[in-house]
Amino acid sequence: MRFQFFARLAAAVVVALAAPMAAEAASFKCAKAAKADEKMICQDRRLNDLDVELAVRLDVLKHLIPMGQRGAMMDDQAAWLVARRQCGADRACLIRHYGDRLEEVNGALTRIYREGPF
Repeated sequence: MRFQFFARLAAAVVVALAAPMAAEAASFKCAKAAKADEKMICQDRRLNDLDVELAVRLDVLKHLIPMGQRGAMMDDQAAWLVARRQCGADRACLIRHYGDRLEEVNGALTRIYREGPF
């Protein structure tokens, strides 16, 4: 079961990262990007890739955690977006924020792998 979980996770990440992402980031439409952080994410391939990776991992996590924890996860994500917005067009700041958030999400996925829900 655990092998299947990670096989599915890996497949989802590979598919998402392999998709052409020239005009769209995973979590929002670049054509509607209005804030400096959104514009920078749409213009920078690395930031765009981090956005895709985070969106995919959050989607996987959302389906693995109990319904009662999903609201807290969404609240955490909303707070993270507010903090990300404060980076503006500062690429280094955005990369740090994505790295920190991915570490949190990956930690949650690792805990699920070790402890269940399986």
